[in-house]
Amino acid sequence: MATKLKIDFVSDVSCPWCVVGLKALEQALAEVGDSIHAELHFQPFELNPQMAPEGENKVEHLARKYGSTPAQAVANRESIRARGAALGFDFRFSLQDRVYNTFDAHRLLHWAEREGQQHALKQALFDAYFTQGENPSDPALLVRVAAQVGLDPVRAQAILASDEFGAEVREREQFYTDHGIHSVPAVIINDRHLISGGQPAEVFAQALRQIAAE
Repeated sequence: MATKLKIDFVSDVSCPWCVVGLKALEQALAEVGDSIHAELHFQPFELNPQMAPEGENKVEHLARKYGSTPAQAVANRESIRARGAALGFDFRFSLQDRVYNTFDAHRLLHWAEREGQQHALKQALFDAYFTQGENPSDPALLVRVAAQVGLDPVRAQAILASDEFGAEVREREQFYTDHGIHSVPAVIINDRHLISGGQPAEVFAQALRQIAAE
């Protein structure tokens, strides 16, 4: 009989290490197979909650926020690209040179969970930003991606035109920051066990097995 585990994946759709972490976690879940049944929930975290609507040049943003030089930014991107490729994800950083606000994307993800399409929408948003180089704050893009995964585009458009699910997303963001989550990805298993960062699949698999054995 499979052991049930609740997994909260706290992340942002503009976080490349969150892509790496999710792909590694998915690989780990495939590795443990039928012995573990995971209930996966995507929780909101905004890397740049104060970002202006037009976004910001990525190199300038990294220099301002982290003190990164252009050379360091290139080296970091190559490290992430290689990790992604090994996990089957295509990072195309040359197509995407801006950082955007992601609050509306999180509102749609909150709704998508109710509709049983949260995982699919999360993956599609990662692809739209990191592979296609699209703007995840653009309502037209968000509606199109929602429709691609089988969600009602009319309903998606209505949500984006209102403040629906805004309070719920803010509450979840505050909950995790209040509990010490200040960087992502953060993977929380059964509300007790925290795994931070884009860990390799084997690290996730070992942790899943250990926690299931308890």
